[in-house]
Amino acid sequence: MSADSLLAILEPTAQIVALVVIVTGLANNAVYSVEMVVAWLVLRGRPPVERGRTLWTEFGDIAVPITLIVPAFNEEANIVNSVQSFLSLNYPVFDIVVVNDGSKDGTLQALIDEFLLTPVVRDYEPDVPHRPIRQLLGSESHPNLLVVDKANGGKADALNAGINLSRLPLFCGVDADSILDPDALIRAVVPFIEDPERTVAVGGTIRIANGCTVRGGRIVEVGLARQPLALLQTVEYLRAFLMARLALSRMRVLTLISGAFGIFPRDVAIAVGGYSEGTVGEDFEIVVKIHRHMLDQGRPYVIEFVPDPVCWTEAPE
Repeated sequence: MSADSLLAILEPTAQIVALVVIVTGLANNAVYSVEMVVAWLVLRGRPPVERGRTLWTEFGDIAVPITLIVPAFNEEANIVNSVQSFLSLNYPVFDIVVVNDGSKDGTLQALIDEFLLTPVVRDYEPDVPHRPIRQLLGSESHPNLLVVDKANGGKADALNAGINLSRLPLFCGVDADSILDPDALIRAVVPFIEDPERTVAVGGTIRIANGCTVRGGRIVEVGLARQPLALLQTVEYLRAFLMARLALSRMRVLTLISGAFGIFPRDVAIAVGGYSEGTVGEDFEIVVKIHRHMLDQGRPYVIEFVPDPVCWTEAPE
C-alpha cells in the first residue's frame, strides 16, 4: 500500500476521532456548567451552620441515634487512632461497630490491647448475609464500642455484618483510615431530622488529608499535598463533591454516596438486601438498589448530599 493510499484511509478516520473528542468535551463541559450553577444556587440558599454550641443547641436533643460501622482489614497502623477519633465525636447517642474482616496483621490485637476488649454475647438476626463471625468483643470503659471478628469476605461483607450487629435506626459506613470532623455526624443527620419520612440516604463531603497536619485523630491544620498526583485528586474531590454531587442531589438523580461517609436507615438497607458482594463499588450499588426499591414501592423519597460534613481520607501518591 502506498503512502498516499494509507493517508487517504487515515485522514477521514482521524477527522472522525477528532470530532468525537471535541463533541464529547463540549458535552462534558456543558454538564459541568449546569452542575456548577445548580450547586452555586444551593450553597447560596443554604449557608453553613456555625460549629460547636449552635449545632448542639439546635439539633442535640432531636438527633437520631447512629451506629458507625467501620470495616477494617490490615489496619494495624491506624485503627487505634481512628477508633479514638470516632469515640470523641460530638454526637448525643451513637455506637461504634468495628468489623475486623479477617485481618492478617495485628489489627485485632491492637484493638484488644488499647481498649481492653473481652468476649461478649449479643443476640442478633442474620438479616443480611455475611461470612461467619468468630467472636464479639466489648470494652467496659467504652460501652458503645463493639468489635466484630469475622472471616474475611471483603468490605461489602464486613458492612453487612455491621448492619446485623447494629441496634440503632441509622448507620454510617466509615473507612477505617478516615478522619471525621467532630461535628460531621450532627451536620449530616439534619435531613433525617427535617424530613424523616422521605430521607433514605445522606452523603457528606470527602476531603484529601494529604498535606494536612493531624494530631490526636483530628485535622488541626489544613494544607495541600506537594505530590502532583495527590494535588490533582484534591482538585477532583472538590469538583466531585462540592459541585457534582451537590447538584445531582438537588436534581434528585444522585446515584453515588461515598463508602467513606454515608448514612442510611438500617431498615431500608435490610429491605434491599444490604451491600452486594462481587461488585466494583458497593457504595454505588446500594444507592442504586435503594432507588429501585423505593420506585417499586411507589414511595416518595429523597437522597441528600450535605456539603457541610467533612470526612478526611488519605489519597494514594
